Amino acid sequence: MSKRLAILVSGLSAAIFCGATYAEQLPKSGTISVNSGWKTVGEVSQVGEGRVFGWGAFYGVTFNQRGSGPLHLGTAVCSYTLDLTGGAGPGRGTCAWTDADGDKIYTDYSGMLATNGVFDGLNQYTGGTGKFNGITGKAPFQCKALSGQGHFGCSQQFEYR
Repeated sequence: MSKRLAILVSGLSAAIFCGATYAEQLPKSGTISVNSGWKTVGEVSQVGEGRVFGWGAFYGVTFNQRGSGPLHLGTAVCSYTLDLTGGAGPGRGTCAWTDADGDKIYTDYSGMLATNGVFDGLNQYTGGTGKFNGITGKAPFQCKALSGQGHFGCSQQFEYR
């Protein structure tokens, strides 16, 4: 009896695992459109008249624009460095994007911060885990400062193949 139960449990476990794995696979190519909210934690140092260097981390939450799917209700953390003159200049860093299943996308990004608080740029994939394993492509982003307190609202278009 216990042998039959063990076989039944093993069979059910395999069916559930294989079904979940199949359901989590991505199409071979496409775009995942996400909105995200961010909070920055960092430091700035004035290095000259009107010029600052900045460094730290962005912590974010992602929402797939379809209301479900990859990266919906996920988290992200990104490192950053900034070199601003007159409140504008380049920013760059690395990110780890985690979706609700725990699968990750890793990116390097760079962009330009404007004096009006708009930060536009491009993520380049550097790796992934789970359903994102082997992912390649890019993810353009558009962000806007929402306050003087380090809050940003962004949209990203994760184009992959």
